[in-house]
Amino acid sequence: MGKHALVTIITPTYNHERYLTDCIESVLAQTYPDWEMIILNDGSTDRTAEIAASYRDKDNRIRLVNQENVGIFRLSETYNKGVALSNGSYLAILEGDDCWVPEKLALQVEALQNSPAAVLCWSMARCVNADKSTVYYTAPDLQVADARFYNNDPVGSIMNIFLYRNCIPALTILLRKDVLQKIGGFKQVYHLPLVDLPTLYELAGIGSFIFIPELLGDWRNYATQITKTYPAEMTEGFYKMALSFLTTNPVASALQMDDREIDRYYTKRMVIAYARSGRYKLIRKEYSSARRDYLKAIFGYGLVEPVWKLRAATGYFLSLFHLDVEGLARLMGKRSYTEK
Repeated sequence: MGKHALVTIITPTYNHERYLTDCIESVLAQTYPDWEMIILNDGSTDRTAEIAASYRDKDNRIRLVNQENVGIFRLSETYNKGVALSNGSYLAILEGDDCWVPEKLALQVEALQNSPAAVLCWSMARCVNADKSTVYYTAPDLQVADARFYNNDPVGSIMNIFLYRNCIPALTILLRKDVLQKIGGFKQVYHLPLVDLPTLYELAGIGSFIFIPELLGDWRNYATQITKTYPAEMTEGFYKMALSFLTTNPVASALQMDDREIDRYYTKRMVIAYARSGRYKLIRKEYSSARRDYLKAIFGYGLVEPVWKLRAATGYFLSLFHLDVEGLARLMGKRSYTEK
């Protein structure tokens, strides 16, 4: 491996007392030692700050920044505060409910040092339930046709994927800080509760990526996490991002796509998003709100996605009687979001 370079790990966290120990321990276990971890506690009301402080007091590479809660719709402010406080040449993302394998930083730092033209490195991760006892799936899929775009070579080509979905698990990203600073830091647009995809949109036009086809971390997926509260709003935001890119970015002309293709895709995705939103709300016992989302899935967006419309109709029926949608999911052999 080449000369060591300092990596700054940016860890936004909110009410992650159940997971933060696992997160921090996965950083302490890294085989690459030259890192600093900036934990940005967004006004947690549980023991998150206490847990973070206990690790800070034991390892001077860990820093804790407590702030008043600004929420997920101002997430870019929190992330960019971490950037402003960072000393590293590279930036890694690790939110407080995710974790890494020990070799993560070592592999990615070496990859970036060996490829100076690349702006970031990313890899595979597992989507798991809250206690990591169940693996839902592994991302990205290596067998899909558009896997040829994973290295963003030629520059801009990964937009063939980003216009439809984000293939990059955020916790696997390692990027050059100077490149991020050139685009003005982490981006957040269209009232989206996230910064990764808007930022990746901009980085995709600057340089190539490095994809390492190895599992380097786990991210948790559970019904009460904040992004599960806004699946429909997120889909609408992704749609607006895609249309804006197609109409304003010169790279778009090389992708051979048009607005109608994007419209067809996102019309289908909106049905799925509202059906899923109803399900998450039903898990949280938000029955009336769940019914509103199910009705949008059933009667909105034409005749597309009939299977998802049927699922929404089933969820609507269950919501009327406050029945357990996850019990039905388990009975049918489907993924349940209330598993431990």
